[in-house]
Amino acid sequence: MGLTAYLDKGASLGRDAPCLVMGPDTLTYGDVQDHSHAVARALARSGVRAGDKVGILSGNDPVAFATVFGISRRGAVWCPINPRNSASENGELLDLFDCVALVHSRAYAPMVAEMDLPQVTTTVCLDEIDEWLAEGEEFDDAGSGDTVMIVGTGGTTGRPKGVQLTDRNIETMTALALMGYPFEGRPVYLAMAPLTHAAGVLCFPVLSLGGRIVVMPAPDVGGFLALVEEHGVTHTFLPPTLIYMLLAHERLASTDLGSLQCFWYGAAPMSPARLEQALTDIGPVMAQLFGQSEAPMFVSMLSPADHFLPDGSVAVQRLASAGRPGPLVTVGIMASDGSLLPGGERGEIVVRSSLVMAGYYKNPEATAEASEHGWHHTGDIGYLDEDGFLFIVDRAKDMVITGGFNVYSAEVEQALMAHTAVRDCGVVGLPDEKWGERVVAVVQLQPGSTVSGEELRAFVKERIGSVKAPKQVEFWPDLPRSTVGKVLKTDIRAQLLR
Repeated sequence: MGLTAYLDKGASLGRDAPCLVMGPDTLTYGDVQDHSHAVARALARSGVRAGDKVGILSGNDPVAFATVFGISRRGAVWCPINPRNSASENGELLDLFDCVALVHSRAYAPMVAEMDLPQVTTTVCLDEIDEWLAEGEEFDDAGSGDTVMIVGTGGTTGRPKGVQLTDRNIETMTALALMGYPFEGRPVYLAMAPLTHAAGVLCFPVLSLGGRIVVMPAPDVGGFLALVEEHGVTHTFLPPTLIYMLLAHERLASTDLGSLQCFWYGAAPMSPARLEQALTDIGPVMAQLFGQSEAPMFVSMLSPADHFLPDGSVAVQRLASAGRPGPLVTVGIMASDGSLLPGGERGEIVVRSSLVMAGYYKNPEATAEASEHGWHHTGDIGYLDEDGFLFIVDRAKDMVITGGFNVYSAEVEQALMAHTAVRDCGVVGLPDEKWGERVVAVVQLQPGSTVSGEELRAFVKERIGSVKAPKQVEFWPDLPRSTVGKVLKTDIRAQLLR
């Protein structure tokens, strides 16, 4: 199955049904199918062959996403390029991926002009795409090779890597979504998060059911609420940072959210206190997902029902978990020597599944390292409890060793987030002559809230002990974030060390 399989399946349920919607504009399934055939013809005419790499540089845009299916129909490989990256970063990715063609929106033409793209022979502006899609000769679909998309890792630990995702990876991901979460009738999916990331691949299960995808061009919490009500949205995804903003929005209480079946959250740990609030203020529809680019979306899953006990009360202890491993996924906890640890013991989370990538593009050394001992290594530290729920303690690289004790930054962050004055935070370790490393918290407060560093230290100490309580608390008006809303601890650490 190539990516077109999901579009064509949805179209088989009715070509006139709405597929991609943004503002007053609607593309039906038939429109998107026709567009994909025209793009495939134009790519062939431009010399793009099956297996070639094609980048798309655009914000959230229905025509850009429809073009993905033309790339796949040609048998080429979709390379989503994040417009929030710098020109140098994106130029490096396009070169790393060996892209021969680039489709971009007019807004990013200046960025494209800055790039050195020696391998790119075809450049197309989305705003003028109709001229490029002139009639050409029909040809049989090239079909899909093993690799259907390459995703950049972002390069936070050096040169970025290209994650090769195959048609089997996407098929497994789609199957897990449909098996693990509620889908009743034709879904209506609201994409406010970037389609270059999680919001994009979550479209495939929706398309397979003939659902409608409502696209937001930019994050806007008030606009999000209005669209849920206007379109009867059933499914959506937001990272925790945006959910916190949603919970604080003045229009949340007056918005009818009754259409929601499944509100996915993920990409970063969510505060259990805020999650419990969401179950009341948004509804019993919250649904966690845990994955990574190398094993997309559904390594483990916490369905809406899993947030509650059989008696209907909130399953408070589970709210800090990432759910249970998906039914097509095997998860283990591995020690540094490659042995698997028993339940309750902490180690690296490792995975076996057809969900796991084919490897890093043209990087056999990194691929071998990530698949050592026959398991995919996530780089996350965690444990499995007696009921099979997975708890993620921290990223291995974010653990702080202070006075000989291991302190997991995520645990300190969760304790801080339980304070009503804290909007968001990031915890890092900094060099310390006495302790080796000291725990440092950088806090963004809720609008209008005040609290002292000493109060927060005492608050955390009461919950998780003095060793884990931050020895230093800084207050910043905002925190550095990645293009998908994750707090960038590397940037926090760098700023604190200046």
